Amino acid sequence: MRISHLHILGTFQFVIFVTCSTLAKNINFHNVRPPLDPTPFPNSFKCFTCEKATDNYNCNRWAEDKWCPASTYYCKTVHHFTSHGRSKSVTKKCATREECHTVGCHHHRDSGHTECVSCCDGMICNVDVPTNNTNALFYAMRSDRRSSASRIAFQLGTFLLVMSILVAL
Repeated sequence: MRISHLHILGTFQFVIFVTCSTLAKNINFHNVRPPLDPTPFPNSFKCFTCEKATDNYNCNRWAEDKWCPASTYYCKTVHHFTSHGRSKSVTKKCATREECHTVGCHHHRDSGHTECVSCCDGMICNVDVPTNNTNALFYAMRSDRRSSASRIAFQLGTFLLVMSILVAL
């Protein structure tokens, strides 16, 4: 009787393992929400970050979750791929404006691969990789560089100021 319980338990664990490993390949990185932890400084943001990952999926899946330095304002993505469109490497990082001057795609005849570079402005905005000159761009997703915590503090301060003026009248 004990062996049948162990057999059932083992079968159950195997089914769970197979289901979880199948579901892990279906991660939707577009729905990633940053945690509500306090920002390290005003206007802070996060980017997917990786160094020479094999493809975009592995870059995003194993990206380090950290705030970008105060000296950076953009998320930069560099995608190297073959003439058949197969990824050779993906690098994503926080970047300065100067680092984003090289956006666009460039074909390297010596190695036969293409390099596409894009930069974006926004919280975890570099989900996708550039694959052609249409999406290898320098684009700003929002003009307000304040983090959500900074916006809330600003709105609360404005509300309190208006309320104190109304009470004084």
